[in-house]
Amino acid sequence: MDLTLHLAQDAGADELLGRSPLAALTGMLLDQQVPMEWAFKGPRTIADRLGADDLDAHDIAAMDPEAFSALLSEKPAVHRYPGSMAKRIQQLCQYLVEHYDGNAELVWKGVDDGRELLQRLQDLPGFGKQKAQIFLALLGKQLGVRPEGWREAAGSYGDAGSYRSVADITGPESLTKVRAFKQEMKAAAKAAKSAKPAKTTKPAKTTKTAKSAGK
Repeated sequence: MDLTLHLAQDAGADELLGRSPLAALTGMLLDQQVPMEWAFKGPRTIADRLGADDLDAHDIAAMDPEAFSALLSEKPAVHRYPGSMAKRIQQLCQYLVEHYDGNAELVWKGVDDGRELLQRLQDLPGFGKQKAQIFLALLGKQLGVRPEGWREAAGSYGDAGSYRSVADITGPESLTKVRAFKQEMKAAAKAAKSAKPAKTTKPAKTTKTAKSAGK
């Protein structure tokens, strides 16, 4: 990997994302409950605080959990929930060390089937199906990783010309479109929830004692 991404909208952060598979995975892991730019700037911030030019799965996996949590919690915090995300990042790195010798790129390198790659991504700690599909779409659309059937495996996130996720962000204009799409989805979900009829409370059953008392 050595490509230009525009997910963090920050030159230094995006440069790291484009050349570091682990940074890209970490940014994707952080992308929840915070703005996308904040999440994908996280890997650069972590690397800077570690005094490194890149993230190293072996080093992070072996760090003292409290020390790593404190590193993410320094102001400005890497995430809204730095403690829980520090734990998840370490779990991800420990998994990569155990299964891929710490080399994040081996998650997808040489995989020639989209469904297999999706499963590999879903097996990563902190990656559910949706997050795995979005990252698969990012690999295919921007990082040149296109095993057979990758678009189908990525679901709607793999659609060409869509603006559904970080996989479609290539600059400020597309970021605005993706954010608008997410807001539309949230509004639709909220409307659907409010349209559901309220649950009616069934009257309590009358006990035999109560019936006989009324005679």
